Amino acid sequence: MAQKKSKNQKTPEKIYGRGANECQMCGRKQGLVRRYKIMLCRQCFRESAQKIGFKKMN
Repeated sequence: MAQKKSKNQKTPEKIYGRGANECQMCGRKQGLVRRYKIMLCRQCFRESAQKIGFKKMN
């Protein structure tokens, strides 16, 4: 039998507005790469792209 959630056990609240989308490394809000749920700004993405598994194309 499934248990009901009590009012004390809330899920984390969703963030709305300007602070919702920011870089996970540095906190910058502009130039964000959101594709594939990467959530890094373009500068941080360039630094860590090879570690993630992306290849540089010429």
